Amino acid sequence: MALIADYHTHTKYSRHHHGKGTIEENVRVAYEKGLRQIAITDHGFNQKLYGVRRKDIPQVKKDIEDAVERYPIDVLLGVEANIVSSYGDVDIVEDDYKDLDIVLMGFHRFVRSTSRREQFRFIIKNILCEIFHHTSKKQIEKNTNAYINAMRKYDIDILTHLNHACKVDVEKVARVAKETNTLIELNGKRLGMTDKEILTCYNLGCKFVIDSDAHRPSRVGDCHLGLEAALRLRLPDSCIVNYNDLPTLKKEKRKKRS
Repeated sequence: MALIADYHTHTKYSRHHHGKGTIEENVRVAYEKGLRQIAITDHGFNQKLYGVRRKDIPQVKKDIEDAVERYPIDVLLGVEANIVSSYGDVDIVEDDYKDLDIVLMGFHRFVRSTSRREQFRFIIKNILCEIFHHTSKKQIEKNTNAYINAMRKYDIDILTHLNHACKVDVEKVARVAKETNTLIELNGKRLGMTDKEILTCYNLGCKFVIDSDAHRPSRVGDCHLGLEAALRLRLPDSCIVNYNDLPTLKKEKRKKRS
């Protein structure tokens, strides 16, 4: 299975050296590896340490334009947004949509929530659950509802590393992902879902995208964990949207909202 796009890559705009390379370096590696499309998706705005700053978005756009002049490959500007509350709030606002070709969303640590109460009951609680390797049924239900609300409220293209560091009822999330045409990522670095959960998503009719989650240029297009899962579970090519063809994203729908 050969992938033709990588929609989850980070650059130096994921601050404090969390992303190691420049946009041009990511684009060059993608081109050299034969990809037809790449997305630059640095961490969302409420990520306290690593998030891209809104004031940097014009320069990100300029860097992408410069890279495209050098390499004949399609480059999308996106963000890996953060889910920041148990109500499904995400750290993007309507005005952000006009700049974004693609929106990814996942749970991350060190994120600023919508209130002190939500900082504890959603962000910190999930961090503690991960540390102690136990998530209560109540927390799973809360997390599940947060993901469902987020997909229905925002035009999200891809859920990143689902079930990693924020446990959910995968079947319930998958049903709404199918309903909202939201892609489920098989991450090249980490898989939070079990084989059974991945197959549940497939059997419900969800579509997958296999991404690298590259934080340095050399890792762009390196999607081995996701690819291994797809091959091991014999997922058909037709359910992997960045194999053979390029997916239809929600860019035009977002533009109408912005």
